[in-house]
Amino acid sequence: MKKKITIRDLAKEAGVSVTTVSQILNNKGDRFSTATQERVLALRDKYKYVPDFNARNLILKSAKTIGVLVPNIAKPFFGTFVEGVQSIAREAEFIPLVFSANRDPKLEKYYLSQMIERSISGLVIASATMTTETIKEVISFNEIPYILFDQNHTQEGDRVQTNDYLGGQIAAKHLIELGHKHIAVLTSDNPTENLNHRMNGFKNIIQENNLSLDPIHDVIRAPLTKDGGYKAAKDVLATGASAVFAANDEMAIGLLRGLHELDVKVPEDISVIGYDNIYWDDYVYPRLTTVQQPIFDLGAGATKMLIEQISHSSAEARVQNFPVKLIKRDSTSSYRPK
Repeated sequence: MKKKITIRDLAKEAGVSVTTVSQILNNKGDRFSTATQERVLALRDKYKYVPDFNARNLILKSAKTIGVLVPNIAKPFFGTFVEGVQSIAREAEFIPLVFSANRDPKLEKYYLSQMIERSISGLVIASATMTTETIKEVISFNEIPYILFDQNHTQEGDRVQTNDYLGGQIAAKHLIELGHKHIAVLTSDNPTENLNHRMNGFKNIIQENNLSLDPIHDVIRAPLTKDGGYKAAKDVLATGASAVFAANDEMAIGLLRGLHELDVKVPEDISVIGYDNIYWDDYVYPRLTTVQQPIFDLGAGATKMLIEQISHSSAEARVQNFPVKLIKRDSTSSYRPK
């Protein structure tokens, strides 16, 4: 096996310093003569030299690496969020390292510690379970720039966010405008703060319209997954509601399948509205009505803010708000008395 060519090998053969080679290879060699630049680039091409990442970091004092911590990369929501991160990172020549912690606080803390040890430039933390204590202990202590998402329970740090309370209100208004008076809710059995905001917004509109939402009979709790929605179908039907608001699209999609297997027609027998607007919504039957979060834009916006923070640190916390809106499809329709 041939020995890997190092930057020191190039510098020795070119008759220049390692720093000179590094600056020329990183398009910062204008102060060197044309002959020197051409000699270094010719040797690079001759040996097909690929820079060593760690050596480059030591020389340039910049890793240009972003750590991205999400609950579950397999979820369509966070897959799209990471696509947004990548789009901006690529433009700015940063490399995102994505870690999926499955909402495990110990695993989140481990990944954070490992990323910091590897001298990452900054962090995008898209985890509703990350505690303020962990942020202070692991991140702030090490003075690592970071951006938060899904962290409505803490007011510390820069963040991107949507108005979950308003999103819940939008869902309720849509169903009420369709004439529904008995509405059920399918939510998480372990809700995060942002989900609580979402449900509180929904309940607010229900109350304003003099409707009732029985917390025992009309609120169904299940895991925040497709399987959770699927298995909750019988309980949702048992409420006798003519419409149901699911806390996220994955629960709503699972519910659609469960209702279908029970020979219940959507929206003829019951209307279903979800939340998020993941890309699956257009490919289920019926196509899912939902409240949209601009998922890609949230990832892109978080990354823009982070890169700005890395370049120009600021003591003042910044918050960027992104809009939510109703996406009408086929799973909701006007109330039809039975």
